[in-house]
Amino acid sequence: MEIPVIRNVLEANGKLAASLKDQFAKHGILALNLISSPGAGKTSLLERTLTDLASEFRMAVIEGDLQTDNDARRVAATGAKAVQINTDGGCHLDSNLVMEALGAFDLNEIDILFIENVGNLVCPADFYLGESVTEGDDKPEKYPLLFNRASAMVLNKIDLLPYVDFDVEVAARHARHLNADLALFEVSCRTGEGLEKWYSWLRQAAKAKKGA
Repeated sequence: MEIPVIRNVLEANGKLAASLKDQFAKHGILALNLISSPGAGKTSLLERTLTDLASEFRMAVIEGDLQTDNDARRVAATGAKAVQINTDGGCHLDSNLVMEALGAFDLNEIDILFIENVGNLVCPADFYLGESVTEGDDKPEKYPLLFNRASAMVLNKIDLLPYVDFDVEVAARHARHLNADLALFEVSCRTGEGLEKWYSWLRQAAKAKKGA
């Protein structure tokens, strides 16, 4: 049985997300919601991306976390504008929080907006934020909703593959069974391997938003 309160919360979030999507479209902004389990390397991916593409794009970041502004300070050190949202125990960001955070930005000066969600593969998948529709190799199979809705999957820390029991082909097969159009990138933010393919995808996606 669907609980009415939960349904109402999701419906309210959906209405705000539609408004966010309209704002992003109006300003030609590519908005990406970065979701992963804790420790997967979202922030390290952001640090490399913000640094390497600084001369090409005007980028900003909304950081979501339970407590502290550690990640916001890390990405701000790259020169990008960053705003921290602390959920005080909440397991995800919602559209209302993102809407409030946008007040800190001039949307006319942003090409790409990264929303780094709270480390979690369950709750964030239910709360659309108006973004452009992006662990063990069984994660896609365990969390189908997230991978079904994603535009891209970035497998970070591939430099650790010789030392861990992780099968990239199995993970890719599970993910593409759920989403045949999913873009897949194998990267290492430590060595730089694979990052250029990720950057190329960002360039094309950002260009498409500006031309929309």
